[in-house]
Amino acid sequence: MARFICTALPSVEKVRMCNSGTEACMSAIRLARGFTGRDKIIKFDGCYHGHADSLLVKAGSGALTFGNPDSAGVPAAFTQHTIVLPFNESEAVRAALAANPKQIAGIIVEPVPGNAGLYLPKPGYLEFLREITAADGALLIFDEVMTGFRLALGGAQERFGLKPDLSCFGKIIGGGLPVGAFGGRAEIMDCLAPCGPVYQAGTLSGNPLAMAAGLAALEELSAGNVYARLEEAGAALEAGMKEAARSARIPVRFNRLGSMFCGYFTDQPVHNLADAMRSDRARFAKYFHAMLEEGIYLAPSQFEAGFLSLAHTAGDIEKTVQAARKAMEGI
Repeated sequence: MARFICTALPSVEKVRMCNSGTEACMSAIRLARGFTGRDKIIKFDGCYHGHADSLLVKAGSGALTFGNPDSAGVPAAFTQHTIVLPFNESEAVRAALAANPKQIAGIIVEPVPGNAGLYLPKPGYLEFLREITAADGALLIFDEVMTGFRLALGGAQERFGLKPDLSCFGKIIGGGLPVGAFGGRAEIMDCLAPCGPVYQAGTLSGNPLAMAAGLAALEELSAGNVYARLEEAGAALEAGMKEAARSARIPVRFNRLGSMFCGYFTDQPVHNLADAMRSDRARFAKYFHAMLEEGIYLAPSQFEAGFLSLAHTAGDIEKTVQAARKAMEGI
């Protein structure tokens, strides 16, 4: 498994297994702090990196869906070193680094945020994060729990041609079993115990059952034209859903990359959480129930991304589009 991950992602020279995406992100941040000797972390609002205390600040996913981006039980002192910025806003990053000179251990980001629906990085934005962290001595951490092995075999970093310092993975590398992993440059990973002073451990980390299941899944993904087929399916769904919205004369922004997608009921572009929050969520609720009546079960939240798989046929996509057309006309 370690050899497979390191081969698929050139940025990962060494990798450490754990038990969940939450553990992977939590450990990557601890490692960034230990490696740099700095305390502060930058994250982006709407991005969800698991339920570790220091990361439950303006998070996405379920916390956002239930109208409570933070969580009870997390002392304010635990989040005092977490700086939250709007995604896709370069000047906010520059200002935060300038206001905290040589204090930022790293920037953690979903390269394609999928926990407030789905919005894409603006052209050059991820490249900007790569450049500014390198110049500051901070680490760039890609949370690829969603995008890893989904947008490409090498994840979002392959699609955008970037090499973060650390990467976090989960979900798919367990083939459905509980698993996580984080990895990156060898000099950073060597700070982990037992070689270095940054502690990380877990009784079930790298257990044989999860590793075997995950490796089988990854080997399936590396065979044939899996990602070309997913791209084709995603493009068909996107075209169909946009046409359904036009036909129903309803303003919809349909964001997609590869097999990930989300539609927002708004006539404005959605680039970050603030944009997503301005969408018509009451209309989404009606749309969700209308789709359910047509036999299409979407995630019951505006703030969840949708995913296509190889199990979805052209007929499934056409059925979904037809259902969406009927649902939109009905609302």
